[in-house]
Amino acid sequence: MMEQIILAGFGGQGILSMGKFIAYAGLEEGKNVSWLPSYGPEMRGGTANCNVIVAEEEVGSPIIGKASVLIVMNQPSLEKFESVVEDGGIIIYDSSLVPVKPAREDIKAFGIPATTMAYELGNATFAGIILLGKLLGETNVVSEENFEKALTKILPPKKHFLIPEEMKALAMGRDY
Repeated sequence: MMEQIILAGFGGQGILSMGKFIAYAGLEEGKNVSWLPSYGPEMRGGTANCNVIVAEEEVGSPIIGKASVLIVMNQPSLEKFESVVEDGGIIIYDSSLVPVKPAREDIKAFGIPATTMAYELGNATFAGIILLGKLLGETNVVSEENFEKALTKILPPKKHFLIPEEMKALAMGRDY
């Protein structure tokens, strides 16, 4: 099993953190992982993306040639990375922010109004977690239990009170 995941959007949307959560959860499961961030010089509003590989076998390179999954949080990212998804792959996108859905017929596409849902939950930062919930639901790349352990390890202790709500957001995305 090897999932090659590209996450992309604008800086400030939590793209790099989303990738870290998946990578750390993979480590919790004893899998081999790679996390490769890429971002523009801007603090917020510039481009941000990361490659995450979670595999049973060794990971030879952090660079992804063909992604099994693409998660996007803006239209420019969909336009840039849609062609990199392998035939039969998955695209998960925030339909609140991506007005034009993927054009390809050879992939599974899931539009989730994650930003709208996150605002309804009272925390805009949950949008990425909602999208990751769909990733876990469609691929079983990591378990929800290990995802929660990853949140505990990555988030500073002062943010741990948010974890139950983040797990609720994860479940919303999984079930959407």
